Amino acid sequence: MTDSKRRKGLMAVSAVLGGVLVLSACNDGGGDKGAGSAERSKASQAEVDEAAAKEVSKARITISPKNGSTNASINNAAKVTVSDGTLTAVTMTTADGTAVAGTLSSDGKSWQPDGQLERSTTYKIAATAKDAAGLEAHENSSFTTVSPANSFIGNFTPEDGSTVGVGMPVSINFNKAITDRKAVQSGITVTSSSGQEVVGHWFNSQRLDFRPEQYWAEGSTVTLKLELDGVEGADGVFGVQQKTVTFTIGRNQVSTVDAASKTMTVTQDGKTVKTIPISAGSPENPTYNGQMVISEKFKETRMNGATVGFTDDDGKGEYDIKDVPHAMRLSTSGTFIHGNYWGADSVFGSANTSHGCVGLNDVKGAKDPKQPAAWFYNNSLIGDVVIVKNSKDTTIKPDNGLNGWNLDWAQWKAGSAV
Repeated sequence: MTDSKRRKGLMAVSAVLGGVLVLSACNDGGGDKGAGSAERSKASQAEVDEAAAKEVSKARITISPKNGSTNASINNAAKVTVSDGTLTAVTMTTADGTAVAGTLSSDGKSWQPDGQLERSTTYKIAATAKDAAGLEAHENSSFTTVSPANSFIGNFTPEDGSTVGVGMPVSINFNKAITDRKAVQSGITVTSSSGQEVVGHWFNSQRLDFRPEQYWAEGSTVTLKLELDGVEGADGVFGVQQKTVTFTIGRNQVSTVDAASKTMTVTQDGKTVKTIPISAGSPENPTYNGQMVISEKFKETRMNGATVGFTDDDGKGEYDIKDVPHAMRLSTSGTFIHGNYWGADSVFGSANTSHGCVGLNDVKGAKDPKQPAAWFYNNSLIGDVVIVKNSKDTTIKPDNGLNGWNLDWAQWKAGSAV
């Protein structure tokens, strides 16, 4: 057989085999029988689908945050809800199995943990629900809350529920530098029952203060709302605070120290209630001028010159008084208005002798309420204003303490990010 004949023979066999394969694939026993089988197959599948549907719960459980989430909020992120059913069991645990208490809503439609979660912690949630037919649905999820490295908080003053003087700003110091100041400031509101406009001012990337144009109205209530949960203050750094704070403004007390006349005039609600002889900073170390706010009060405290740059040749403080009475801070850099028991009585009202503080006559031990320093201490609130004028020094910087009142309103508003 030639190659040509062999090839023709193979082609013929292939054609026959191909025909067999085609017939086998299409015929399956021939005619109408194949169509009937297909119909039965469809009907069988429909029955299976119907039976499966009857066995699956219609309840649909949703768990937040999504499974595998990181940087989750520690406040409101964790929640379980259900549609077309009611929750019958929800458990939330830490990675080591510690249970987290939570509350199921009265209608059985939602569940939330009772308190704030811990940062940098992995939590697991397992939920079960039933539909109207009693069929159960199950859902599981795991997420990790934001870490300290990826979150920021703001330490604020004054304290919730406190009563303060009319000069007290709301001052917030963040523990990390804020790059998106607008986002963070937008998450903070400060309002007064007096209706005064309140504006924020950034002194730097970590400090934001709020105040009105004029001192707070006496007797008013100020409300601070921190809604920073989930706010991205810097790249990959999120807020975690959700808090409301209220404080009350007391009577309007403003005390004016005249360094030249060496007297302090105390007014309450615009009326003079007392004039006190004082001793301000010496010519070599004059007291700052300007509006200052009392930020701390100490019945007795230690004052060491070395801590504020006043040292002798041996490096020790030019003074180190361990029991300064009735001391109230006016600046971060160390300016106080305080009692003085070591100076002669004749100094007060006649000579300026201090290292920059304002001194009032007092006794050692802070035990005589009749002393001028004791009276002033007992009648002063954190947030009261002390104004110093006619000193040879410059005006105190507005961020040296709670002393933003030394900026005019236009300057203050220029420091707002919103």
